[in-house]
Amino acid sequence: MSVVTLLGLTVVSTAVVWKGSELLDESSQKLALYYGLPAVVQGAVIVAIGSSFPELASVVLGVLLHDTFDLGVGTIVGSAIFNILVIPAVSAIGRSPLGVNRAVVYKEAQFYMLSIAVLLLTFSFGVIYNTNGSVGTSVIGRPLALIPLAVYGLYLFIQYQDISDYEPPVSEESIEIRREWLRLAVGLVLIVVAVEGLIRAALGFGELLDSPEFIWGLIIVAAGTSLPDAIMSVRAAARGAGEVSLSNVLGSNTFDLLVALPVGVLLVGSTTVNYDLAVPMMGVLTLATIILFAIMRIKLQITRREAQFLLGCYGLFVAWVAVETFGYIDTLPGV
Repeated sequence: MSVVTLLGLTVVSTAVVWKGSELLDESSQKLALYYGLPAVVQGAVIVAIGSSFPELASVVLGVLLHDTFDLGVGTIVGSAIFNILVIPAVSAIGRSPLGVNRAVVYKEAQFYMLSIAVLLLTFSFGVIYNTNGSVGTSVIGRPLALIPLAVYGLYLFIQYQDISDYEPPVSEESIEIRREWLRLAVGLVLIVVAVEGLIRAALGFGELLDSPEFIWGLIIVAAGTSLPDAIMSVRAAARGAGEVSLSNVLGSNTFDLLVALPVGVLLVGSTTVNYDLAVPMMGVLTLATIILFAIMRIKLQITRREAQFLLGCYGLFVAWVAVETFGYIDTLPGV
């Protein structure tokens, strides 16, 4: 396919993701209200899992239809970096300053840092117990994939403990629960179709420019699949729910790292990860998370100036990946 065709496919697929995201946002809000969930749990579980569905779809479709796992890894890491640096910034610019509470900082943010460490540890185990002799390659099998899944189980248990003693406010809004579940399902189907389009565009760009699938997943598919998170977080911020906005970002990233990638491994049984390429990107993700955590903790809010700083950091990241991809510098092995 030509560059114009690939760009058109990217734009159309992104638009479909946007539409599916709107359905997800509206239905998830109604479902959370119907089931009486606290704001932090609403953002970290219901909204986060729904908005993380594109990343999950990118891993599953990449493995089942295109026989590539590196694209899914790139999408997950790239989406996580986008979520951490761009979405809080855009949400704060729309409603400055964007306030957060201590539950987001001390529970969601810190557990998300733990999820990064657990995934990196899993990749490292894959290198240590690699039996195929390939240098710089992490071999992940089903037993290793169970490690991050078990940690996500702990995360859900912690969220359940928060719900157990929570008294939801009485809502007078009439909610047709079957209709909302149907809208949720339609939104998910639209997202699956759109993600397949983004994957084909990313693979096409990789072939045209003779560059790794990981890099295109890191930028194109990651940005497209992050739209649900962006839409839901910005809307939550606009209605004054800063804790929902930011807990969605952190909860979505936690789901991506601890569930989306392991599910792909469980489907295929065993896969390889370019460890030399994945670890530097995980390092960038760790640095981005530390920056956001520090900003949130100082005054429990994100100001417009801090939001602009976060956007500048993401701009530097994209510029670095671009010049690396086109061969102007050589700091990433295998690119």
